[in-house]
Amino acid sequence: MSNIHQTAVVHAEAKVGEGCRIGPYCIVGSQVVLGKNCFLHSHVVIDGRTNLGDDNEVFPFCSIGLKTQDLKWDGGRTYTEIGDRNTFREYVTIHSATSEGGVTRVGHRNHVLAYSHIAHDVQVGNDVIMSNSATLGGHVVVQDRAVIGGLAAVHQFCRIGHLSIIGGCSKVVQDVAPFTLVDGNPAVTRTLNKVGMERRGLTEESRGILKKAFRILFRQDLTLSSAVEKAGNEMSDCSELSELLEFIRSSQRGICR
Repeated sequence: MSNIHQTAVVHAEAKVGEGCRIGPYCIVGSQVVLGKNCFLHSHVVIDGRTNLGDDNEVFPFCSIGLKTQDLKWDGGRTYTEIGDRNTFREYVTIHSATSEGGVTRVGHRNHVLAYSHIAHDVQVGNDVIMSNSATLGGHVVVQDRAVIGGLAAVHQFCRIGHLSIIGGCSKVVQDVAPFTLVDGNPAVTRTLNKVGMERRGLTEESRGILKKAFRILFRQDLTLSSAVEKAGNEMSDCSELSELLEFIRSSQRGICR
């Protein structure tokens, strides 16, 4: 059985999983699917073609799945998909995609703090932290275990790499490479995410390889393509280095340097 407060408005066609708690003055639309044991505290609005997985906690005044803010929207079936065990703190906004069949997607175990915004067609991975008032423009991709500092803003179509950190109040207009820390306006790469790599159990050998690669990629006076070629030719191979170099090679917007 689910526990739905008498003041909540839950459409008869909405699918509410076992063990859900829906608090006072929440609104759940007709095409919403809530997995098991979700907790909507109060004054939460979830609408549109929106699926939430299990064990999500949504705090007051969040808005999830409503129509994109993109002026190119001209109708159609768009979607919002949320995984399991996410936390969305007060006033978080997550908008549906813009084009027919498009999906805004958030993975599992993410911690999204108050006033953060996830725009249309964004793809967020797993174990991501967005601090208060962090903002993702449309079509941004955030890879697993990234940390986005408070009041940071990420330009549309940028990619935020695996296990990277964006400092608070940063303006990000290019891709953020995996394992790095960026900061500033506009953001530049300052160093490697040393603490994060240690906490995730990267071996001392892998961390040493990334440290040497970082010097080539971000500290030598080389073009990016030349730096990638040099790092690939001169460095011992490891999976983390391969990931870093492939991310840079595939960049469409360039890399924060």
